[in-house]
Amino acid sequence: MRRLILMLTCCWLGIGLAGCDQTLREAAVVAPVEPPGGDPVQEPTDVKYYPSDEPVRLGLEHFNRGNYGIAQRYFKDAVEKSPKDVTAWVGLAASYDRIRRFDLADQAYAQAIRLGGETVQVLNDQGYSYMLRGNLSAARRKFEKAYSLDPGNPVIANNLELLNGSRRFIERPPNNQP
Repeated sequence: MRRLILMLTCCWLGIGLAGCDQTLREAAVVAPVEPPGGDPVQEPTDVKYYPSDEPVRLGLEHFNRGNYGIAQRYFKDAVEKSPKDVTAWVGLAASYDRIRRFDLADQAYAQAIRLGGETVQVLNDQGYSYMLRGNLSAARRKFEKAYSLDPGNPVIANNLELLNGSRRFIERPPNNQP
């Protein structure tokens, strides 16, 4: 008799707990806790979804090592996979500058500006591009525009100082002409 009562009690308890288990599961699904910084999972249809950031990461790595030709290949791959990625376009433009393909660098900078506007980084990079070409007045205009947007930026200040040093080196007195 005790076993029968124990079995019936277990069955009733099991049925009761089954109902509670379903309620707990529904609560976990219906009211999840939001992770800090938004939803970490992105859907393929999401605008910010990139199939892989590997080309950009490798492009930055090779650029920082001074392998500009290899960096250019990775950044080109990145803009082909994600044509709205401003970072990839700026990296591609800077890589083109370093391998002295200024015509392609101008196109990449133009695309970056279309996507993200004239940011401090783009203006600074364009100024450096003009400085590499020897167009010091255009470089100064870009650096000064970038400096007006971010006067505390040490990179822009250093580039302006570098430009001033280049200008003093190149300019000659008028009587020293051939």
